Amino acid sequence: MIVLRRELGEVLREERRGQGRSLRDVAKAASVSTAYLSEVERGTKEASSELIGSICHALGQPLSRVLGEVTSRIERAEAASAPVPLHERRVKLSARDAA
Repeated sequence: MIVLRRELGEVLREERRGQGRSLRDVAKAASVSTAYLSEVERGTKEASSELIGSICHALGQPLSRVLGEVTSRIERAEAASAPVPLHERRVKLSARDAA
């Protein structure tokens, strides 16, 4: 199952690490505790939109870019795990039987 907070946390962690910044540094800039930011990054804490915006600002990234990356990851995960709709299965079976 795709969990939004986990995907968001991974994106935020990758951005922070890509900048070579510590949890402490970003937490201070976002006005949150280091422990709380760590929980957000691990996907164990559901952050408010205001807090997500503050973390994005601390990272120097627009909220829209971060959420866009989260959306892309969720789309890829859904595509990889989505079941084939029943009507498509029937079409594939009919085509296979006709061959």
